[in-house]
Amino acid sequence: MAASSEPSDLHRPIIDLTGKIGLVLGIANEHSIAAGCARRFAQAGAQLAATCLNETARPYVASVTATLPCKLLLACDVREAGALEAVFAAIRAEYGRLDFLLHAIAFAPRDDLHARVTDCSAGGFAMAMDVSCHSFIRCARLAEPLMQDGGALLSVSFYGAERVVAHYNLMGPVKAALESSVRALAAELGPRRIRVNALSPGPIATRAASGIDRFDELLERAARDAPEHHLATIEDVGALAAFLASDAAARITGTIIPVDGGQHIMA
Repeated sequence: MAASSEPSDLHRPIIDLTGKIGLVLGIANEHSIAAGCARRFAQAGAQLAATCLNETARPYVASVTATLPCKLLLACDVREAGALEAVFAAIRAEYGRLDFLLHAIAFAPRDDLHARVTDCSAGGFAMAMDVSCHSFIRCARLAEPLMQDGGALLSVSFYGAERVVAHYNLMGPVKAALESSVRALAAELGPRRIRVNALSPGPIATRAASGIDRFDELLERAARDAPEHHLATIEDVGALAAFLASDAAARITGTIIPVDGGQHIMA
């Protein structure tokens, strides 16, 4: 039998996002986790759309997306009514579909973040849950009709969701809710071949993390305790994100995957 002239799947790169359309929410600057993921998505061949918080933040996000195949850079503050809907409407108009999405958005009011969970305000707790967790659920609802051939939804958690981490405070319960939402969404959207997973990086020195009290101590402990004695980088997280967005991860859903040099296995 003559050999086929068509390329075999075995000869394609394992992480191949060629022809796929992805949306990245949460790039703050070139050092953010979402930026590391966006670069990995692009390296794997994806076309991207991205969001920035507002026009003030746009130049910092544009410094990342300008070097990537990213046609759309859309302002989106998920606290504003209709903001997410406008983003997905723009993607529908430009591409007609969406193959994967990364949600890397988290926020808590400073006073509540620095307080004990016991003392956090109802308003601060509600805002943290809305921005950091419920906005991912809203993304899933809006992405579903654009993923007619299946797709991948990714969010970003932290091991403070399952263990008490000093000074992580309010964000521990919030990330626990996010991880529970990942499992529920995976079960509900599985019949549509939409996979839902969360990345769980160890501590990384980003602008968002700098709002956590005494975060430098958390970084030092993580590097000391991890079996590899090495902190994860945004590129490490991006490599996992690209894999999970690809067809190579077609049977992985409902999981929370650590990227922390093994820190999560240590007592």
